Amino acid sequence: MPQPAVQSPEWWRDRLYNALCKRTEETNVFDDYYECEHPLPHLHERARAPFRRLLKMSRANYCELVVDAFVGRLEVAGFQSDVDGGSDEEAWALWQDNNLDGGSQLAFLEAAIRGNAYMLVSPPDGRRGFRITPEHPTQVITEGMPGNAGEMAAALKLWMDDWTRRLCCTVYLPDRIYKFDAPELKVGEAPRWVRREVRGEEWGGKNVLGEVPFGELANRPRMLKPGASELRSVTGIQDRINKTITDRMMTQEAAAFPQKWATGMEIPVDENGQEIEPFDVAVNKILIAEEAGAKFGQFAAADLSGYLKAKEADVTDIAAITSTPPHYLLGSMVNLSAEALKAAEAGLIHKIYQRRRFLEEGLERTMRLAGIASSQARIVWKSPEWRTEGELVDALVKMGTLGVPREVLWERWGATPQEIERWRRLNEEALDRAMDGDFAAGYGAKPEAGIPEDGVPAAVGE
Repeated sequence: MPQPAVQSPEWWRDRLYNALCKRTEETNVFDDYYECEHPLPHLHERARAPFRRLLKMSRANYCELVVDAFVGRLEVAGFQSDVDGGSDEEAWALWQDNNLDGGSQLAFLEAAIRGNAYMLVSPPDGRRGFRITPEHPTQVITEGMPGNAGEMAAALKLWMDDWTRRLCCTVYLPDRIYKFDAPELKVGEAPRWVRREVRGEEWGGKNVLGEVPFGELANRPRMLKPGASELRSVTGIQDRINKTITDRMMTQEAAAFPQKWATGMEIPVDENGQEIEPFDVAVNKILIAEEAGAKFGQFAAADLSGYLKAKEADVTDIAAITSTPPHYLLGSMVNLSAEALKAAEAGLIHKIYQRRRFLEEGLERTMRLAGIASSQARIVWKSPEWRTEGELVDALVKMGTLGVPREVLWERWGATPQEIERWRRLNEEALDRAMDGDFAAGYGAKPEAGIPEDGVPAAVGE
């Protein structure tokens, strides 16, 4: 079969499809670890059947904690214009209209697990405005323009049509959009694609946006590598933890209880000559033997402290490698001061600020594709730092004495741009009412209680 021409729709389809399949196979491992589908620890063949129940109980999912501790503090609070009359309100209305409070969280989560996620921008269709939808990294892949990584050359969206059971894909180029589907799928064979044409329309619709309509949310990318999973460095440690837990549970099953022994006595046998256990040991039973030389004793129970320390050491390794506060993973907090908590979370806060820079680039491209200029509506994030109300208010009061504008103090307090605008309007309305009251009082209106008719308050002490 002849190969498609370079940069033709078929060439991009095959190229991106193969890249997407390869990336999905690699990142499925991290998705399994997040979902607590860890591989079972290795045991000898003879030991697997008796201890299979213990193997299934040995999974302790620290990978989920690592990801959730990071993603839980990624939250877009709004948009803020850099110039007067900017488009921050328009951007926030678009954000809310597309339910991106929750949609962005889904995209951030997938980016943290698999390394990448996407936002698809669809142009207005006459019934509603721009449509922005989060896209899963197993269904979408993009490729940058050679020599200009900030510009996208093409993108592919792949999905299975649940109604027709057909594999479908769409190739997005800056000028055109092409659709394909594979009516028949055979295991072990590449899809046999055919053009998906709409009756009465030319194959390959026009891309009215003039750009590949995706914003890429990349987690911890490098110069020559795409985004990477937060779990890339800890899956091996997770396996160690599961193995340690399995060994501990096997020890508990076999040797954690003191084993009894007896000597100097004859063991009874049944009618078939098989030995009979002479004692039924329990907390309310007494062991008695008629032989004068009989002796009883017990072995020491197995010490489990070594397993517990080994597991704790591995969890500490995860905390250090992923910058996750140790008390999140170990669950132990003993008389920790506010300063100690801040120090423990410093690494996580730094990681969040670092990761947000690349996520923000994808979000800004998404909003720009939807008609919102990123230079006029920058993204405002909720602060990931933990501070007590008293500490924060005290710092803001001191900043106010230095002449810091009131709106800036509100922003530092954590108010969203929408809350700041609402508070500003309320203050202006209150000031207008006060001025209207002074104006009315000057023209004979009934003064307020405690104010003389001439409008001049009495001196203190009169």
